[in-house]
Amino acid sequence: MRVAAIDCGTNSIRLLIADIEGDSFHEVIRTMEIVRLGQGVDETGQFHPDAIARTLAAVDIFAAEIAKRGVQKIRFCATSATRDATNRHLFVDGVRERLGIEPEVISGDEEAALSFAGAIQDLSPKDGPFLVVDIGGGSTEFVFGTTHVEHAKSVNIGCVRMTERHFTVDPAPHHEIDLARVDIQEAIAKAAAIVPITSAKTLIAVAGTATTVAAAALDLGEYDRYAIHLARVSAEKTHEVAQMFLTSTREARLALGYMHPGRVDVIPAGSLVLSEIMKATGATQFIASESDILDGIARSLSS
Repeated sequence: MRVAAIDCGTNSIRLLIADIEGDSFHEVIRTMEIVRLGQGVDETGQFHPDAIARTLAAVDIFAAEIAKRGVQKIRFCATSATRDATNRHLFVDGVRERLGIEPEVISGDEEAALSFAGAIQDLSPKDGPFLVVDIGGGSTEFVFGTTHVEHAKSVNIGCVRMTERHFTVDPAPHHEIDLARVDIQEAIAKAAAIVPITSAKTLIAVAGTATTVAAAALDLGEYDRYAIHLARVSAEKTHEVAQMFLTSTREARLALGYMHPGRVDVIPAGSLVLSEIMKATGATQFIASESDILDGIARSLSS
């Protein structure tokens, strides 16, 4: 069966078309547009008209790709920013018009379950229990389990939200970083009250923040998802990369061959979130996974 999965987050919108038959999973196309749908949502509680326009323009591109590829089933999942926006109907209506399906505004628990399913697909259960950490634009999911989700918590410390909430200049001064760090630590503590974050055998980090940190740790000349997938990054290297992103200028980050232009403004805050998670969990390393919620959405269509 040929399926199309769309993950619409706070910072990016992504499409995966795959052929799935039983345990066989063949990727046809995977693409991403940085649209910053969550622009200003943390402050205003509403989508900005420009953000809706950017995102629906990306949906138009995806709709053409889906039509061309002969897709049989589509699932569109929207996450943190759409959960928070009071005018989400404007966006939902636009998606329905373009794709002919009802987009789902999924809960943090559903987001966690889909991220977990995608993240563990290339790992053995003997490496469990796993803690899957999905650092998005608006929220971060903490998910614990071995073959299925046992505990999960979503907290509002995504890279876009932390950037907009705390960083007024670039690079951010020490006092703004310190305030962001306290905010992040408080959110991690909320997650830790529900999820046993120090009890996992393997820490897996998914989504753009984690894979960009991994690209930096590997010193890649350009973004290479095959080199990044399942790469192991030490805690020490994670802290070092976060410090580099937090202290470098926007221009210096933009010049990095692996840096997506749409991520350059939010990677300092995102890497700080990951660094603080490494400290709180006591993990000596994380595994970067290119398989994430998008893969989980695709697999859900075949069941």
